[in-house]
Amino acid sequence: MAEGTNVVTITDDNFVDQIEDGAGLSMVDFWAEWCGPCRMVGPVVNEIADDFAGRMRVGKLNVDENQSTPVRFGVRSIPSILFFKGGKLVDTVVGAVPKAHLEQKIEQHL
Repeated sequence: MAEGTNVVTITDDNFVDQIEDGAGLSMVDFWAEWCGPCRMVGPVVNEIADDFAGRMRVGKLNVDENQSTPVRFGVRSIPSILFFKGGKLVDTVVGAVPKAHLEQKIEQHL
């Protein structure tokens, strides 16, 4: 899945540095290559990363390649989009949702 220029690849190894030690708002898309709904949400996540560049961090974490972080946050279904503010989990959206729904969550937490 091609990622937008403003999307950070998140892994188990860099999660603390990229998300938990970060200030401000971060949005992480937990996805997998085989997941149809994930492929529908992917381009929306890329658009949001571009739309909110400089205002928040957007990352994608492949759950097949990185298994400890999803377990840590109780991610059981994908796509799951988790919102972190100041390194703390503040919100979760599960499933393929419209861009407007994600934008509403972002505005709520910015």
